[in-house]
Amino acid sequence: MKTKLLAFLQRHYLRYHDVVFYLMVLAVIGASTYAALHITQQRQVRAQEILEAQREIPVVEYTIKEKPIYNALSESGLSRQEVVQIVAKLSSVVNTRRLQPQDRYTLSVEDGHFIMLLLKQGFTRYYVANVDETLVAGVSEVELSTRIKTAAGTIHSSLFQTMVGDGLQVPLILDFTDAFSWTVDFNTDTRNGDEYTALWEENFAPSGEIVSQDLLAASYKNVNETKPTYAFYFEDDFYDESGKVSRKMFLKSPISFRGYRISSHFNPARMHPILKIRRPHLGIDYAAPVGTPVQAVADGTVKFVGWKGGFGNFVEIRHANDYTTMYGHLKSFGKGVKEGARIKQGATVGYIGSTGLSTGPHLDFRIKEKNKFLDFLKMKNRNSAVRDVPPEKRAEFDELVQLYLKQLNAAKQADEQTPAAEDKHE
Repeated sequence: MKTKLLAFLQRHYLRYHDVVFYLMVLAVIGASTYAALHITQQRQVRAQEILEAQREIPVVEYTIKEKPIYNALSESGLSRQEVVQIVAKLSSVVNTRRLQPQDRYTLSVEDGHFIMLLLKQGFTRYYVANVDETLVAGVSEVELSTRIKTAAGTIHSSLFQTMVGDGLQVPLILDFTDAFSWTVDFNTDTRNGDEYTALWEENFAPSGEIVSQDLLAASYKNVNETKPTYAFYFEDDFYDESGKVSRKMFLKSPISFRGYRISSHFNPARMHPILKIRRPHLGIDYAAPVGTPVQAVADGTVKFVGWKGGFGNFVEIRHANDYTTMYGHLKSFGKGVKEGARIKQGATVGYIGSTGLSTGPHLDFRIKEKNKFLDFLKMKNRNSAVRDVPPEKRAEFDELVQLYLKQLNAAKQADEQTPAAEDKHE
């Protein structure tokens, strides 16, 4: 019975947190009233009556979409001057112009007398209370806790589906793929039987609700390889176990892992699908849904942006070491993408479309060194690291790696020893 009660309270913590918090503020109001009265028997009784009455005050709850705060205050019997003062007081602790439709608030007004307003945004509570006929505003935070968690698994169908099935949240999965963006292409390199491990820091509420997850370390092992690829978070970047930064000169793909396929490879003698003549295809076609973001594979400067014949909407970026990348058939361009603009690796250059000579939505991606077009998938030097852990930080990094490796290996062993380890992906 005790276990069931604790489980029930945990599930409904936020609701009861608000009730308890509400009663606490009302208690403060009652205590302030009590302190303001003279210490006499008659007024002690009166203070108790006030406090008891306040506990029975009806509380109404709305969302901003259902009823804006100003409207609720006006309809509760308060004067226009009182409404303006309450809204102004609330604005002193929260930007009331940026309230979201789903934000909830509770209001207490008795016989035209304002008691309290409590606004809830995520795990933060903003309140305005009437204390001795003076408006008081403040902020209350739901206390969060932190824990370290791990996961390990074997890929069946896709990395995304496997990780979701193992209980990982989508933002954490995206962080995982971002950590390996320069070393693993999760569309072309992923195979059934591949293995992953992940270690992350997790912030959660007393109710058990997860607020955020930050990836600390991870590994990915292709079924055809003998050793896994590692990524360890250290001072705002991911490094491999040797201390080389995971960030490379070029990303493995101009599109993230979510739902694309290579529909045409680099081919000097390809038959053009529309013109029906043999014309060299000096790039790679990535088929994906319309609107899929396309990212710059390296830092560079925009050389051209606009319409370019059969390529439709087209972006050309100049990079270091005489490299140039091209992105064709785009639906539209990314924010700030214009000639002469500096662009960072991973920034959105545009969105998948089917403009120009195109049989369907896809990206025509090309890269050349000086004036020679290259097969991006076969470039040997596209994975060269750009920097290492600084020498003065190396000892600290190595110590951290050993701690992380211990946790990752333990997670992998636990997954292998779980009887349902294979069944859970089916």
